[in-house]
Amino acid sequence: MAVIARWCLRHRLATVLLWLLALGGTALAAGIAGSAFSNDYEVPGTESSRAHALLRAGFHGQGGDTDTIVWRAPEHQSARTPAVEQRMAKALDTIAGLPGVGSVAGPYGPGPESAAQISPDGRTAYAVVTFDRQADSVPKAQAKAVVDAAKNPVTEADGLQVELGGQAVALTEAPATHLAEVIGVAVAALVLFLAFGSLAASLLPIATALVSVGTAYFGITLLGHAMPVADFAPMLGTLVGLGVGIDYALFIVTRHRKGLMRGLPVEEAATRAVATTGRAVVFAGATVCIALLGMLVLRLNFLNGVAIAASLTVVLTVAASVTLLPALLSCIGMRALSGRERRRLAAEGPRPETPTGFAARWSAFVERRPKLLGILATLVMVVLALPTFSLHLGTSDQGNNPAGSTTRQAYDLLADGFGPGVNGPLTVVSRLDGAGDRLAVERLAEALRTTEGVAATGPAVFNRSGDTAVLTVIPDSAPQSRATSELVTTLRESVIPAAGHGNSMTVHVGGVTAGYDDFADVIVGKLPLFVGVVIALGCVLLLLAFRSLGIPFKAAAMNVAAVASSFGVVVAIFQWGWGSELLGLGSAGPIEPFLPVIMVSVLFGLSMDYQVFLVSRMYEEWLETGDNRRAVRVGLTETSRVINSAAVIMISVFLAFVLSGDRIIAMFGIALAAAVALDAFVLRTLLVPALMHLLGGANWWLPAWLDRRLPKISIEPPECRTRATLPAQRPAAATATREDGAEPAPATR
Repeated sequence: MAVIARWCLRHRLATVLLWLLALGGTALAAGIAGSAFSNDYEVPGTESSRAHALLRAGFHGQGGDTDTIVWRAPEHQSARTPAVEQRMAKALDTIAGLPGVGSVAGPYGPGPESAAQISPDGRTAYAVVTFDRQADSVPKAQAKAVVDAAKNPVTEADGLQVELGGQAVALTEAPATHLAEVIGVAVAALVLFLAFGSLAASLLPIATALVSVGTAYFGITLLGHAMPVADFAPMLGTLVGLGVGIDYALFIVTRHRKGLMRGLPVEEAATRAVATTGRAVVFAGATVCIALLGMLVLRLNFLNGVAIAASLTVVLTVAASVTLLPALLSCIGMRALSGRERRRLAAEGPRPETPTGFAARWSAFVERRPKLLGILATLVMVVLALPTFSLHLGTSDQGNNPAGSTTRQAYDLLADGFGPGVNGPLTVVSRLDGAGDRLAVERLAEALRTTEGVAATGPAVFNRSGDTAVLTVIPDSAPQSRATSELVTTLRESVIPAAGHGNSMTVHVGGVTAGYDDFADVIVGKLPLFVGVVIALGCVLLLLAFRSLGIPFKAAAMNVAAVASSFGVVVAIFQWGWGSELLGLGSAGPIEPFLPVIMVSVLFGLSMDYQVFLVSRMYEEWLETGDNRRAVRVGLTETSRVINSAAVIMISVFLAFVLSGDRIIAMFGIALAAAVALDAFVLRTLLVPALMHLLGGANWWLPAWLDRRLPKISIEPPECRTRATLPAQRPAAATATREDGAEPAPATR
């Protein structure tokens, strides 16, 4: 690390230019290539994926995104009032001629299908707009043109309400500006300025994070052309990258400033900061990447892209912290210190830093009452984790959007006029193998109509070759309701097998709810393996770094506690709806099926960061003195301020993403903010030191046979490490001095 730091310091201009070239090059390439994200939740081998595959094979051309235009006539009028019909028919004709629109099926055509698109009370009607491509590939301008043609002063005259729903329409509601990132960075800059008192020093972590995260953002856009990557992956990478990137730079700048205050030259202070704290940054970044890449064991294409995208962001932020940051530190020189610090250094010379203030008093307080504080911290974590037991995985659809959005209002109009199930119909697809199977399909349709929980079943639709039939089933409950999920199970396990007895047809149930349920079942089934792999890998890393069995086990327990408690907060806000509308996050609904996996990865990685920075200082003191109480007290005193500052920055960045306008990103932001707050202010500064005081020397115990077999790695430079002797083996004078509270005699190196 020292060699890398010296090269970057000596070639600071080249280092900065290389990073700017990487940022500009990826931005240019991404701009030329465009985006190619995919939100394909389909899991091969599941019932819904078979239904989708059979539908694609039997009905060519049904692959485009379908959106809905809904209108509601004012009181004392109906959708068939001549003035209403004339305006809407003209609007639908205009939309049918727009670029990218494949077809428009409205309620004013002949046949029973058109009549079914007008509600029983006659006031609400809808039309189905089918684009010629999937929503991920529909240009935003095309979707905006459809919205403008449907919602304008002409169509909405005389009190007619017109709303639009669907995935392509949702593209028009996405915020055009990156307000969340701007607010998060601004708050982080303010916290850094208050911590450092130097404008130059406070801007360096921001600049480092922005360059690395920007490069990663455009890199993820290019990655979407090589593998399936979800459309929220760049935003998730930005969220995680800004948080860890600013934090990593904060740790290194803090160490650099301490070196300057001790009288070291700028280049030497920067080199030592990277050689010491930079190692911890690399180690912490490696733990985050390992936790993220643990998603690969699930072998789900949708999550593979998210894992690699987020890991790429973390790798680039670590690389920028140990290369770009020292070059920038060399550029600002002594301005890394505030004006007052520079004047005091010039007048009084270097002085040893003695931890004082609240951090020292808090550390001593924890040391005096570890049992009481440990119980209090445990109660806080348990209470916050209780909502996690009611976690319901499912589809959060446009019914959960903010109340003022057109997609939410279209959803509500359809639910009021036609019943909640019309927003998420089930698709029953049959593969036929003879004339007898056509009769079986009719019997199946009749059985579906009489099934409890089914509001309506459309007529069977056969493809041209007659070997595939589709039945549309409208539940009497909303798509995200547990009742709809139970209906899917009933159809698959009871209704369809009974109706298919004695014939050769193959039947599969698909649709939005069925697809999400299948995806959630696969995730839940593989979750124990995934969590086990992430915990095991994290424990191995900590075991190698700290050569102790107690440290990894406590870290695993703390990480599980942080994840459970943060999920409790997410369930309370998003599933129970506590304050969700007030925060502009829409109505209550289930939690996305993929959220637990991604959150476990990210939260385990972030939790490990604080564990590494806290315990590495304790470990250094333990190796130096062999006194556990002193090691815990000194480690907490010297790291709590920087950990708390880093936590405030992360929390600010994560909470700012609640303003992104995206429900999924808001879930990530609140979950990560809650986890970091609990991790920093409850676990690492309260529960962990309390437990370490209670366990004493057992914290650092490792069987001799295992110690001999483990490879030797070190977070700090090897020359800074020495194995401590037990207090009984130390000279009496040194032991007595330490018990008196003075500095211990230095250990033999």
